[in-house]
Amino acid sequence: MAIDLAETAKELGLKYFLITYLDLFGVQRAKLVPAAAIAGMQKNGAGFAGFATWLDLSPADPDMFAIPDPATLTPLPWKPEVGWLASDIWMAGKPVGHGPRVILKTLIARAAALGLQMKSGVECEFFLTTPDGMAISDPHDNAAKPCYDSNALMRRYEVITELCDAMLSLGWGAYQNDHEDANGQFEMNWNYDDALVTADRHVFFKFMAKSIAEAHGLRATFMPKPFLGLTGSGCHAHISLWRGNENLFADEAGPLGVSKLGYHFIGGTIAHADALAAVLNPTVNSYKRINAPRTLSGATWAPNTVTYSGNNRTHMIRIPEPGRFEMRLADGAVNPYLLQAALLAAGLDGIGKQTDPGPRLDINMYTDGHTVKDAKRLPLNLLDALRAFEGSSLVKESLGAEFAAAYAKLKYGEWHEYAAHLSAWERQATLDC
Repeated sequence: MAIDLAETAKELGLKYFLITYLDLFGVQRAKLVPAAAIAGMQKNGAGFAGFATWLDLSPADPDMFAIPDPATLTPLPWKPEVGWLASDIWMAGKPVGHGPRVILKTLIARAAALGLQMKSGVECEFFLTTPDGMAISDPHDNAAKPCYDSNALMRRYEVITELCDAMLSLGWGAYQNDHEDANGQFEMNWNYDDALVTADRHVFFKFMAKSIAEAHGLRATFMPKPFLGLTGSGCHAHISLWRGNENLFADEAGPLGVSKLGYHFIGGTIAHADALAAVLNPTVNSYKRINAPRTLSGATWAPNTVTYSGNNRTHMIRIPEPGRFEMRLADGAVNPYLLQAALLAAGLDGIGKQTDPGPRLDINMYTDGHTVKDAKRLPLNLLDALRAFEGSSLVKESLGAEFAAAYAKLKYGEWHEYAAHLSAWERQATLDC
């Protein structure tokens, strides 16, 4: 039965709805709508001037409408009179082709036509910093090996448990929280689900973490590498493919308990990793995480080569147990919808072409990676990644030519803006050249 948002507002005591969408850069945009007006918004959508956000539109384009998905209705745990809604963006009577949620739904439909469903979970790492973002928020969190530090975790008990209690109340199946490998860094985990459900929850989690941290006088940042000497924030994705209740990646007879179909999916992600880096590592700062020198804790926890392994965290892809794999490339800045869409697109391509992922490597890539002469390297910077992205037929064919052109255009603009800045290092290193 279709959800009537006006009736639901009365049942739940909602006074307002926050109708949201993500632009290409992963920024959440919203209209705050009184419950008295939600019936019209549910039918026609909330109007936006799309060009004013990170979408490839102009002032000459007509109004863009965010049409909410009632199934995503989520009362804000910290402000329960407001109901959050994810939306798909439409213009001139049809979906905007480079809308991130639209792209993911298109890929999901393509998989469904083959009788396939991707399920996924994400590990969201973030820092709690001072409000200006210049330092971690806890001056006592200064251990050389801070990972899983119980005292540092409990000093942020109020923030972490408010977030965890919220996820529990929403039925996400939150199951653990920890202090991560960097000082001031945390990770929170909830159950895996359908790729679209996971993406919607990922969007909401980032919004919630920032909102709750701010209420405590702190700042939650998902910036990939906010502090050069510390481990960066990844967004590891755990992937499996299903048909009904059957996990198609699981095979007791397969290497590490993974089926041939699962290895073809992995093969697709490996074949297209350099192009996908522009999506999974979308900022200039991202490449300070995946091409980082040794950190204070002793490891970067991030890949820099396109390799896969068993239960070994030094590779881009890890197979921790039968029936799933972990993609460790994406970082905290990734657009949640594009993360799922990119992995699904590459995986379906690998299945369709029966792509061989090549031999598994079980060495420590951080110490012995130099001995693997034929391992493909990941891009060194956003410019290299964008060039691989532009040259990828997968991006154009599976994610869409409209998306490919729009994303490249806006991201090249970001790169050029970055390159136009004169850094203190440049002045210091070359003033007397």
